[in-house]
Amino acid sequence: MTGSRTPLPASPLARAWRTWILGALLPVYVFTTFVGTLARVNGDSMDPTLHSGDVLVLLKYPRWQRAWGLGGAYPRRGDLLVFKAPADSPYAYETVWGVRHRPYNIKRVVALAGDSVGVQDGRVTVNGRALPEPYASEGFVQDQPAEVVPPGNVWVMGDNRRLGESLDSRAYGPVPLRDVAGPADMRLWPDPGLVPR
Repeated sequence: MTGSRTPLPASPLARAWRTWILGALLPVYVFTTFVGTLARVNGDSMDPTLHSGDVLVLLKYPRWQRAWGLGGAYPRRGDLLVFKAPADSPYAYETVWGVRHRPYNIKRVVALAGDSVGVQDGRVTVNGRALPEPYASEGFVQDQPAEVVPPGNVWVMGDNRRLGESLDSRAYGPVPLRDVAGPADMRLWPDPGLVPR
């Protein structure tokens, strides 16, 4: 006769523990997948609006609204978006601990699909008009010819316009909406509230 054993039934404490774990983790998973999560700013490309170390609330539901055709204007010009740099960009990848990955960025939407965007006399122009940008820093913005943002894309720029401080659409072109995680227009720390538009 072999020494096979019948498994012991789980104790009530073990069953309660599993139920509690699932009951706690499932809502967290659903919330962070479909509703929102936290995003931390790393770098100075969004100065003076955001600073390195600021913690933002990243909302994911506008992205799902758009994907499911539920309406709502998203994204809007002026939104702060968290996204992965375009995959075909030479700046899209970084290596951390020997692993190559596409980091997330946060920038401001300056132009939407169909808009003509360029820089003339140091001012950002959208559809031939200078864009009012009370959020942008003072600094040198190199002129560049206007180009039309293709469908399914947005044009993004950092608020820090000092030369070399923001790697954005001026370097890597339009950002596909499929690479956008969502808007992050609300700061949680250190100064809670909506981020100025």
